[in-house]
Amino acid sequence: MKWFLFLGLVAFSESLIMIPLQKIQPLREKLREKDLLRDFLETDPYYKIFKYFGIPQTADVSYEKLRNYLDLAYIGTISVGTPPQEFNVIFDTGSTDLWVPSIYCYSPACAHHNVFNPLQSSTFQFLGQPISLTYGTGSMKGFLVRDTVQVAGLAVVTQEFGLSIQEPGSFMNSAPFDGILGLAYPTISVHGTMPFFDNLWNQGLISQGLFAFYLTAQEDKGSVVMFGGVDPAYYKGELNWVPVTRPFFWQFTIDSISMNGKVIGCNGGCDTILDTGTSLVTGPHRSILNIQNLINAKHSYGGEYIMNCEAINTLPDIIFNINGIDYPMPASAYIRKEGKGICYSNFQATPGNLSQEIWILGDVFLRLYFSVFDRENNRIGLAPAA
Repeated sequence: MKWFLFLGLVAFSESLIMIPLQKIQPLREKLREKDLLRDFLETDPYYKIFKYFGIPQTADVSYEKLRNYLDLAYIGTISVGTPPQEFNVIFDTGSTDLWVPSIYCYSPACAHHNVFNPLQSSTFQFLGQPISLTYGTGSMKGFLVRDTVQVAGLAVVTQEFGLSIQEPGSFMNSAPFDGILGLAYPTISVHGTMPFFDNLWNQGLISQGLFAFYLTAQEDKGSVVMFGGVDPAYYKGELNWVPVTRPFFWQFTIDSISMNGKVIGCNGGCDTILDTGTSLVTGPHRSILNIQNLINAKHSYGGEYIMNCEAINTLPDIIFNINGIDYPMPASAYIRKEGKGICYSNFQATPGNLSQEIWILGDVFLRLYFSVFDRENNRIGLAPAA
């Protein structure tokens, strides 16, 4: 597939590991080009938020809800086993577990992706517990195993992860990634397995218990994820630190959202998640509808909102105040322009019947602000991206 470029190590030092990420065409655009998006969105319009809310568990299967990655845009490369087998994965701060497809997967989607062959790895160990990760358009089902996992040449030994044997539905056929490497807290891992980052840290492969993201709009270069340190060349000014309020996801508090000096959301503060695995900014239905009205976005099918492209040059910034610091989002960020000169709002509402009102700041926000995820001190660092 033309989306799969095997990306190598950009830089390595004793304290900092940098892994390049590739921005790919959002799946939303691919489906729109094939005239498939309308049916997809109308069938499952609220796909991103589902993974953050619990569902019943059985004794023999653990569940962690994932969204369907319709707009996900950044992938990097890892290797698994001895000798190493390469996979393109999402480095996702919105989930915890690592999984890749296996040769035992019988779903059509696995025929279009790299698959892991345990018979070719001398360090492979079978654990066998079943896992099931569900998302908006299907699910990944498989079993737990243990093997060596390498990132940028650093080998984490005895890493537990999932191998898929089933990836139902048609979505994964088009997905430009093989699997997912979760970077949220270990409290939400399946079967209590140790996440990849924790093993990277505990096995002494990095000197600091943190990682960072620099995301750009360039499709084939520039974006990186850093482990064990921070390169100040990727941001401007000083990092502003925000405490994590709930160590499951990377959750914190937004003090307010405003435009032209008037509060338009999060009046009095609201819970928020910083998520590299979500493209848009999502929030409670009423707040998002208010924002759509203020920016004159018109409702279309599947929850999308269409805009006049000229608004990119006329609309004011929307300000996210976080821990007393203003983080402006210009109209050029919250409006996206796709083919044929049509523009769309980068805000999306979550279902109105959810028990918890929560915002998610995805790649739309993260392309503006360099982000540091500090596990040692349970805090997030933000600074304008260089």
